[in-house]
Parts: sequence; structure tokens; C-alpha cells
Amino acid sequence: MTARSPRNPRSGRATAAAIAAADVRSAALSLPDTTEKLAWGQPTFRVAGKIFASLGDDDTAMGVKCPKEDRAELIATEPEKFFLKEGHDDSYAWLRVRLAALEDAGELAAILADAWRQVAPRRLLAAHPELEGPGEG
Repeated sequence: MTARSPRNPRSGRATAAAIAAADVRSAALSLPDTTEKLAWGQPTFRVAGKIFASLGDDDTAMGVKCPKEDRAELIATEPEKFFLKEGHDDSYAWLRVRLAALEDAGELAAILADAWRQVAPRRLLAAHPELEGPGEG
């Protein structure tokens, strides 16, 4: 018998445990050669010195590396989950994610792995084929 997630009484959908800043830190640091460094007063997560994720200043959101061409579709599809910080993210390949809107730790890990892949050196990507995304390899 498998454990079931508690149900939201309004929607009847399963509710997941809330994702917290500690979950982001743990998931990010589990990726190969990732380090944490404070920048602009916020924790950032880096591979080969390049930032792929950061925690927001109030720990309710994280920023992740995301190709500019993918952002609009993600925001349009799930605006409760994805957003841009107006005036800040416009010029960068960056996307914000509301932690409370994430389904579970698996979704968090997938988002962070995708951001990690975007900045990781080729040699590191080659050494970790288990982290390949859909359509890669």
C-alpha cells in the first residue's frame, strides 16, 4: 500500500508538502560541483563559477537560469508558478519560481537540474549523463 498525499478540501487535489528555502539549498547543492555563495545579500548556487539559481530575499521564491525564448510560454502556462521581477529580469536569461506553487521535491529538482545544465561546462555534462534533460544525449 502506498501513502497518499493529503487532499485540499476545496479542490480535491492532492496537496504536497510546502517547498522551503532549505529544500532549494539541499537540491541545488546535490548537483555535481555546485557551490553556494552569498551575492547581493542572497544565497546563490553556482557551477564552474556561474550562477544557475538563487533564493529570493524573502525565501518564498527562487530565481533560475532560463532561456529568454522559453520564459513567456512558461509564464503564460503557469502564471501562479513562474514570473519575472519587473525591471530586473527583463534583460537576463532568468525566471522566478514561487516555491509554494511547486508540486513536490521532484519538480524542484527537475527545475534546478535544467538550470544547472545551462551553465555547467561540457566536461561536467558529459560526466553526468543521468542529469540529461528531455531530448538530450
